[in-house]
Amino acid sequence: MRWRDVKQGKVSTKEPKKSKKANREETLPFASLFDRFKAFVTDTFLIAMPIFYAVIYLIFDGLRGANGIEAHRLESWLYILIPLGLVLTIFWSIKGQSPGMKAYELKVIDTKTKEKPSFILSLTRFIFFNIAFFTILPLFSPYFRKDRQGIWDLLSNTAVIKADE
Repeated sequence: MRWRDVKQGKVSTKEPKKSKKANREETLPFASLFDRFKAFVTDTFLIAMPIFYAVIYLIFDGLRGANGIEAHRLESWLYILIPLGLVLTIFWSIKGQSPGMKAYELKVIDTKTKEKPSFILSLTRFIFFNIAFFTILPLFSPYFRKDRQGIWDLLSNTAVIKADE
């Protein structure tokens, strides 16, 4: 903006009014997609991999064979996703962050209260994320939004933000 244009009245110096939604988006420091991805990978190795190992080698008899995980795919996914969901839900509802999120200073909040989500809200977020993960296409929704929220965040009224701790 040039001073001459302002002086001649061609350009207004007043800021346009912003909507409540724009104010909400500006007040929340949404986490970057890269930080969210790094936290996801960290959680995968810290939480999911021990569960995978226990299911494959302790519950089933390895990968192949009549009693192996290959013969019981649906059952094995349930044995993996239920404990993983409970662990992540407990972390999100008690601390507001999983170990991976803590490592990268992120936290999950309820968008209505701006506090950590309840157990039911955290469980809802986990279920919606898994639906998006297994249908693949909704996983790309954060790339098309300025606030970087995924379908699972929008449906469960949660958001991943930078922690101010």
